This record gives sequence, C-alpha cells and structure tokens, in this order.
Amino acid sequence: MSVPLTFLVASPHLRGGIFEGAVILLLEHDAKGAMGLIVNAPMSQSVSELLPDMPGQAGPAWRGGPVDRTLGWCLYRTPLNLDGEVRLSADLLVTSSLDVLRAVTESGQEYMLILGYAGWDGGQLTEEARVGMWIWVEQDTPDLIWKVEAGDRWAEALAQLGVTPGTIMPGGAQA
Repeated sequence: MSVPLTFLVASPHLRGGIFEGAVILLLEHDAKGAMGLIVNAPMSQSVSELLPDMPGQAGPAWRGGPVDRTLGWCLYRTPLNLDGEVRLSADLLVTSSLDVLRAVTESGQEYMLILGYAGWDGGQLTEEARVGMWIWVEQDTPDLIWKVEAGDRWAEALAQLGVTPGTIMPGGAQA
C-alpha cells in the first residue's frame, strides 16, 4: 500500500505574494519543519534557456518557492534506479541531482524542473494551517500534477474535496 501524496492548497483568503493560489507538493513535515514544491507556477523561462546543454528541452521551468531559487528539483514518473532518486509514490519521484535530471531528460519521460522550494520552521506550517492559510489535500496518485493544467490545479484540488472557493470562511479551526 502506498503512502498518499499531500498537497497544500492555499486558502482563497491567502492573498498577495508567491503563495496566492498555490498548490504545494509537501515533501517533508516533521517537528523540525516542513518543505514542499509549488507545482502550479510555471516560469517565463524554459528549461532550454536555463540548461542549454540538456537534450530536447522546450517546456517551462517552474517556480518551486521563495527559498534557494538556485536549487533545482526534478519531479518525474519512472525510476531510473540511480543514486539521488527519492520515491514519493508508486509513480512519482523527486531528485535534486543534476546527473539524475540529465538521465531523466535523456529517457524522454515527462518531468518538471522546479527551482527553489517552500520551507517552514518547526511548528510554523501547523500553525498556518490552524489559522486557515492552507487546506490539506491527500491524493493516492500524482494526477493533479500530470493530468491537470497548471492554471487549473488550485481549483481542481479544492473541487476534489467538494469545496467551492467562495464558501470558505476566513480563519481556521478554533477548537
């Protein structure tokens, strides 16, 4: 049985800045902090502009978050059995290895090159979710990434929960 993927979906009330309308694939969340990759923010630069020596690159690069935009991440579907691959689900892997990125591009499979990441200190993300900044969406597959257009991912993630953005009240759970 595979572990579901967790997406953080920005509340409709989270306005302004990089996280407005964001869908973030959560990679890590524990007592020390959290990190994830925004998966619905294509950049104006293409992969070929950023990495001209990579074969066959025409698609956009993606803005993964405000932290360390010089660090690249690659999301892809099919394992290549190389050092540096991290399996997130049965059909989603991530790496920050340039060698693995090169192998992924040479394999011809679909992928996303993401620059930067979103990060939170210990307890920060939990508190932000408590006050209603983020809505947690769990998925068994990465279909939200591969089968939904980037501009539709935020609304689709909410729709999968049966949520209409206008019906969400500001604030969070106050139990």
